[in-house]
Amino acid sequence: MKREIIATKSAPAAIGPYAQANRAGVFLFTAGQIGLDPATGTMQSGIENQTRQVLANLQAILQAAGSDLSQVVKTTIFLADLADFATVNRIYGGAFHDAPPARSTVQVAALPAGALLEIDAIAIVPGA
Repeated sequence: MKREIIATKSAPAAIGPYAQANRAGVFLFTAGQIGLDPATGTMQSGIENQTRQVLANLQAILQAAGSDLSQVVKTTIFLADLADFATVNRIYGGAFHDAPPARSTVQVAALPAGALLEIDAIAIVPGA
């Protein structure tokens, strides 16, 4: 099975020795995305704006690989504060309303750049 690194300028560049995503066969594995605006490099303010930006960043990476949010089979959400769960869940549910993926959600001590959440995903790349 061949592995392909996926990169797009429509999502924040990797800030370390990792790829935005790797495609292996029909599966795409994304790096965790935080609420950085790829155009400005700045963190969005508040949990609602960060959640929307994270989902936009994931969508951009998925599209660069030939996939989209409808093909996501598993996500992991990392929250700095589980008190934000209901807000994140509401916005996340809007992105995955038809066939939601399997999901794990955990609270963590801290996230990069002071982010309030991070989400990674595993998706299918149709036709790969």
